[in-house]
This record gives sequence, C-alpha cells and structure tokens, in this order.
Amino acid sequence: MACVTKRRDRYVIDFYDNHGNRKRKTLKAGITKARAREILRDIEIQLAKGLYLPEERIPLFSEVAKDWLEFKKLNIRASTWSCLEGHTRTHFEELNSLRVNLITTAVIEKWITRRQQANMNISTLRKVLVTLGQIMSYAVRHKYLDHSPVRDAERPKNQGAVEEQKIKVLTPDEIKAFLDAVTDKKYHTLFRLAIMSGARQGELLGLKWSDIDWEASQIRIERTFNNQAWYDVKTAASKRRIDLGPGMMAELKKWKLACMPSRLNLIFPNESAQPINHTNMRHRYFKHALKKSGVRKIRFHDLRHTYASLLIEQGENIKYIQSQLGHSTPSVTLNVYAHLMKSENQEAAVRLEKAIF
Repeated sequence: MACVTKRRDRYVIDFYDNHGNRKRKTLKAGITKARAREILRDIEIQLAKGLYLPEERIPLFSEVAKDWLEFKKLNIRASTWSCLEGHTRTHFEELNSLRVNLITTAVIEKWITRRQQANMNISTLRKVLVTLGQIMSYAVRHKYLDHSPVRDAERPKNQGAVEEQKIKVLTPDEIKAFLDAVTDKKYHTLFRLAIMSGARQGELLGLKWSDIDWEASQIRIERTFNNQAWYDVKTAASKRRIDLGPGMMAELKKWKLACMPSRLNLIFPNESAQPINHTNMRHRYFKHALKKSGVRKIRFHDLRHTYASLLIEQGENIKYIQSQLGHSTPSVTLNVYAHLMKSENQEAAVRLEKAIF
C-alpha cells in the first residue's frame, strides 16, 4: 500500500508501480507532509491511468521533438518537414532542457509572452505554436503526460494588426503593364495563366499539355511541382478544373506551337526540357517584369489573390470562386477574402424592393 514516511529530515513516498515493483522516492528537504501526500496522490492518479514513469525515464523536450520529427518525416512533404525542423531548431531553446512532463500551461504562456515582447510576427508565432502543440500531443500519445498544456494556453491575439494587408492585388491597368513588360513568350504565357486561373505556383509549373481540355476551355489540376519534386495535390478540392476565357485559350494555342517538346509533356519546360526552377523564374523574370513595368512589388502568390479579387469584384458566386481556387470549403475562401467584399450593395436592395412590390 502506498504511504508517506519520514527518514531523517525528509519525507519518502513508498508505492508500487504498474509492474508490481516497489518504488521509494525521497523528496527534497523542506517539503511538508501535506505536499508529500499531494505528490503521492498525483502518482496514484498516473498509476491508475497507466501513465506513470520514473522521473529519470521521462525524456527532455528536445528528445521528444527529435522523435516527433523522425515520425513526421515519412508522412509529409520535404518542404513542410524542413519548415517544422526549422521551428524546432530555432524557437524552443528554453524548453529543450526541460523534462516534457514539467512543461505546464503556465510555461507555455510565458513562452508566448516572451515572443510577443520581442515583437515576433503574429502569423509566425501562431505557426510555431501549432508545431509546439503537435510535439506535446506526440508526448501525450506516448504517455509521457496525460494532456497537452498547449491546448489550454491562451492564444496570441492580433493587438489590432490587420493581417489582410499582406494580400496585394493588381488593378487591370497594372496587369496590362506587367504583362506588356514580359517579352519572353513562355513567361508571358505563364504569368498570364497565373492571373487568369488563380492556380498556385506549383500547380502551374506541374501542368502538362494533356491537362488542357481544349473543347471545354479548362485546365485540370492533377499535381504540383515544388522544390524540385513532384507531389499529388494536397486535398480532394485541390484536384479541380479551372475555366479559362477565349483569350487565354488562344494564348495557350500559340505557345503550344512555339513550345519546345519535352519528354514530360510540360507546358512550361526549361531549356533542358525539365520543370522550371521556381527561384530562377521569380528572380530573373517575375521581379524583373515588375521593376520594368513600374508595378509595385508583389509576391508571385499575389497573382492568385488578384484572380480571386477580380472574381469577387464582378460579383461571382462564392461557391464558384472556392471551387476554382481549390479551397476545401467556401468558409476558407471567405476567411481569406472577406475584407475585399463590398459592405454596401444598393443594387441588391433595389432588386429586393422590386421583387416584393
């Protein structure tokens, strides 16, 4: 039977573990009998749940993070794993030397506060916090602790910052100036297709001529090419058909006649008939065209945002926009682009009155 005894000036906890082995744990000097009983009660709860481990067998946070990374490596893309590895290497230095069961909600909230005080970007902090939560959940699954302290921690707030400002969209005049500055036929077609389809960079670079439905005026998104590797699309919604206008279809037909044939049947091959290197494309052609045209600096991904904003501006159905962008649900589309939607719509009010009266 478990009990608390006193030896010299220290209390000793005496109990049996889940394997029937007798354990004695001498507590630090100064701990009261009441506190010793609390510690014993915690151990009994852990024993009842099958979670008890001697302190020396509970791993450090750094060891759990390393094991978690090895586990994740086989199940995610190399680029995603590299990002997670960067999080564990860069952001958890004060947690690494702690035994994982000693990381409480209070410890997590202090960790969050220190980063907020250092003016860490709120979006980055939230991403790193997701990684931390996954590491602690891994520790729970392996019974190093009974629940994740990240789950109960108060999440960082925006403090009034407007994250939507990161989204930049081109006006029709800027689009024309930008495309006019691209003299290379391949990249002119690529950038125009990015704007007119809203497809992601990897989806565009992975396109093959067999993905074009010439009769229906559509392209099929079947795969992506990212960081010099081929991948299937991430979700069922990402595998989709995107409608194109007659002008874009005509551009693709012209480019097909000029395009160098490749073994991979790529729409946008490089000089070696392989997929384009995205870094080279952005620096040598995309940024150069922006500078030459005088258009403000944007990211390549902002061409996708431009496509979405133009569809919203012309009043297209949100469900249609979601399907064209490959978002999993319309709510995802709304979360990203709600700030672009007009808060007033007199035409709708007029139509409502006419329908009733």
